[in-house]
Amino acid sequence: MSYTIKPTAQVDDSAELGDGTTVWELAQIREKARLGVGCVIGRGAYVGTGVRIGDNVKLQNYALVYEPAELGDGVFVGPAVVLTNDHYPRSVDPEGKQKRGGDWEAVGVKVAEGASLGARSVCVAPVHIGRWALVAAGAVVTKDVPDFALVAGVPARRIGWVGRAGVRLVEREGEPGTWECPQTGARYAERPVEGADGTTVLVELPAE
Repeated sequence: MSYTIKPTAQVDDSAELGDGTTVWELAQIREKARLGVGCVIGRGAYVGTGVRIGDNVKLQNYALVYEPAELGDGVFVGPAVVLTNDHYPRSVDPEGKQKRGGDWEAVGVKVAEGASLGARSVCVAPVHIGRWALVAAGAVVTKDVPDFALVAGVPARRIGWVGRAGVRLVEREGEPGTWECPQTGARYAERPVEGADGTTVLVELPAE
């Protein structure tokens, strides 16, 4: 395996790093974490015990990815993003005794292929970020995010759709529910979710 670990980074011996992955200064990769090929782990970033990260993932400076998070291929995690792992965070139990690892159940954030998390956004576990979704900078995600959704705010809500290029889609004139990427020309269509009033998902359409 050919990878690069900068001198001040801490990578546990049991962690797995793929070919071409770079771990920059002051980053920490914990026990049994697994990183795919071509990943970039920025300065001061943290990857928790047993975290699974796909290929070509970028963690920008000081991103915090707590176990048991799972990141798919091509995920982007912006500067100072936090992926939490505790339903009810407390330092001590009701009797005032300090909580240890076995005193609480870790819950994870799952980020699907191609999704991007903007700078200083927070994903409150357990949530799932869909394929190619985009979480705006500073957003706080408390509910699952659909594929291709653009979400923003506190708490985060869907404000639009994005395509694989990350550009906000525009609705095609005269074709309600059909969307197009102004950069690539790729087309997408909204489809209702059966049994969920008013809820829609976005699907990719074949090239014209």
